[in-house]
Amino acid sequence: MSEPVPTPSLSKRWLTRGVLGIGLASLFSDWGHEAATAILPAFLASLGAPAVALGVIEGVSDGLSSFAKLAGGFVADRPRWRRPTAIVGYFATAITTFGYAFAQSWPAVLVLRAFGWMGRGSRGPSRDTLLTECVEPGQTGRAFGFERAMDTLGAVLGPLCATALLGVLGLRGVLRWTLLPGLTAALAFALLAPASRKIAGNKAPEGPATIASRFAQLPRDYWRYLVGVFAHGIGDFAPTLLILRASQILAPRLGVGRAAAISVGLYTFHNFVDAAASYPAGALGDRIGKRGLLAIGYIVGVMSYAGFIFEQPTIPVLVVLFGLAGIHDAFQQSLEKSLAAELLPASVRGTGFGVLATANGIGDFVSSIVVGALWTLVSPTAGFVYAGIFAALGAVLVYSSRGSER
Repeated sequence: MSEPVPTPSLSKRWLTRGVLGIGLASLFSDWGHEAATAILPAFLASLGAPAVALGVIEGVSDGLSSFAKLAGGFVADRPRWRRPTAIVGYFATAITTFGYAFAQSWPAVLVLRAFGWMGRGSRGPSRDTLLTECVEPGQTGRAFGFERAMDTLGAVLGPLCATALLGVLGLRGVLRWTLLPGLTAALAFALLAPASRKIAGNKAPEGPATIASRFAQLPRDYWRYLVGVFAHGIGDFAPTLLILRASQILAPRLGVGRAAAISVGLYTFHNFVDAAASYPAGALGDRIGKRGLLAIGYIVGVMSYAGFIFEQPTIPVLVVLFGLAGIHDAFQQSLEKSLAAELLPASVRGTGFGVLATANGIGDFVSSIVVGALWTLVSPTAGFVYAGIFAALGAVLVYSSRGSER
């Protein structure tokens, strides 16, 4: 059982200045770097980069980001470092994304994206720890749901803006434009997000001195919870594979071009559903308990995968399946972190968030590779079966794990 955290009297409103600032930072940061990500393949092609370059850039960046999340967790256990670390992380993502505009080769893009993703990864635990402190313990679901909704809204607006601006500004012009939302994100965090508050009139507690002692203080309940999260994670493949499968299903009837356009539209719908469902999922978790609701969210993912397994979907069925996938993502992202916040002692909450993010990062890496291999070597159905099995296993393990939800 995690130790209780004494807290001063906070406003009963969950949408505090800090929650708003962190939400706006997530919105604008994703708006900027998702705009760059949307045109990155075309930009690399303009540099004469081989097809493998995009895979190398994304793989190296995601790997470094996972390690940065773990290191960022250790930093986040030092309260005085949380706010500066997050601000620097937002600035790093903004500046390096802007820097793509001046790259003359794909290795330069690799270096810039790697540094940017390290900043993005390292800021996460500090941001999540500060977000937890911005609200009363019973309001964490709403706070994390709001942050997730703003983050996903940015992921929708980024590609839409990139598409709208591309004809006017060109590839490098769009990349230069990303500096505006990127710096807005850093400023929103700097101006609105609070430093770690004082607890019971004293300075916020410092975490244990060594890495080993920090891990030792993570509650047993939390480790059991992480097993369920990781089991789900190694089946939770990248949503771009849903776009690929929809294209494959629709192409024989509609042609490659129209199928691709509809598939992108379906993914945009997925992101809108994700954004719309995130806050309600977190708020409902605050009311009825997060553990069971998170397990239900995982099962919704199983339902989405099953739709691809048992029939060749029509466009209306694909709309339902992409919507279910969006609900699954909203429940996962809103509830995993808010439940972790309730299970973790304040002194090692940053480390706990870092471990959670790293476990999810490793899970994403494994799942995308395994599902892709099964898809190629066996069949798409084999990939969806694998994903469904581990999503269901994660639901069982998370629901059956023991812990205290305050």
